[in-house]
Amino acid sequence: MKPVLLATAIALFAGPASAEILGFGRLFTNDAIGDGHDRWRTGSSMWSLVTGPEWTGLYPQAVGTILEYRLQTQIVVPYRADGVRPYVGMVSLGVHAPFGSDGVEGSFGVDVTAIGPQTRLSDFQERFHEAFSLSAPPGAEDQLGDALYLVAVAEIAYPLRVTETATLRPFAELRIGVEDMARIGADVALGRIGQADLVTRDTVSGQLIRAVEGPGSGPIWVAGADVARVGASVLLPADRGVAPRDLRWRARTGLHWQFGAGASVFYGLTWLGPEFVGQDEGQVVGGVRLNFNY
Repeated sequence: MKPVLLATAIALFAGPASAEILGFGRLFTNDAIGDGHDRWRTGSSMWSLVTGPEWTGLYPQAVGTILEYRLQTQIVVPYRADGVRPYVGMVSLGVHAPFGSDGVEGSFGVDVTAIGPQTRLSDFQERFHEAFSLSAPPGAEDQLGDALYLVAVAEIAYPLRVTETATLRPFAELRIGVEDMARIGADVALGRIGQADLVTRDTVSGQLIRAVEGPGSGPIWVAGADVARVGASVLLPADRGVAPRDLRWRARTGLHWQFGAGASVFYGLTWLGPEFVGQDEGQVVGGVRLNFNY
């Protein structure tokens, strides 16, 4: 399977010769702006660069016409109270191709993901904690070792315009690589703008990121929930005495505010349910996006 994924990644990275930059997506998540507890999915970031010949407000039928180049970082830590889940630093670089037809919107992509001390994320977190006189992050001295993985991600959604200001977006996602899972869920958006956006999904929180924003100004309130059936997980290795739960739940809400072309902000909260056997509670992470493109 890996040779197929690698060939797909090379083909997608090549992209169309006449591509232009259509938009930028970004989201920073952290538990410090959520429930305030430094544990488990403690921090992540996601950046997207979308290129293509043009954005008409509709997803292209041909896969590869528009491409999203995606950079992600994640820090996962154990909690002092359990000390079971291993510390993991992750950096991913990938390319995803959005497509659509007959009201269906989807994307397919491949990411190359590095984990371990080679990512330098544990060094960054330790220096950050030292600079602000915070306690040292737990588990960094015994984190998972260096490794490299190919990850395939596919999502399909069917947005339903319920009213002039309300859109329901049921979706399904398949993820194979660092964590194997099949997920189903839905998001709802209330607002007079955002119908002509190209959106991408944050890996950790599931929040929809407005990678290419349509015209208009005003607020968009969003909410969503999903559940995933989890198979194997590199992040929860059996030889460390930890196992993933069969089901993984998420629920989220947030507010976008668009001031005009190229200027918008977002803040949201996401509840992440327990992910491994022995984790007796979930956590809440906050997400922030500031977009000022001039």
